Amino acid sequence: MSAGGAFGGNRGVRPVPPEKGVFPLDHLHECDLEKKDYLACLKSTGAQSEKCRMFSKKYLECRMGRLACLLPV
Repeated sequence: MSAGGAFGGNRGVRPVPPEKGVFPLDHLHECDLEKKDYLACLKSTGAQSEKCRMFSKKYLECRMGRLACLLPV
């Protein structure tokens, strides 16, 4: 029997980059403006994310747009 978890992840082993999250890191800072707008909104509203939903959506749309450029056609 393998040492992996129920869903394929190894317990106690640090994850490799593809397992860390859905989006690749934004090394080129292509979505910094959207990120700054979202963080500024969170700060001004006392971290009430529901009031910053439109900024969150813009940031995620930016990230998804960049992700689409990375995928093979």
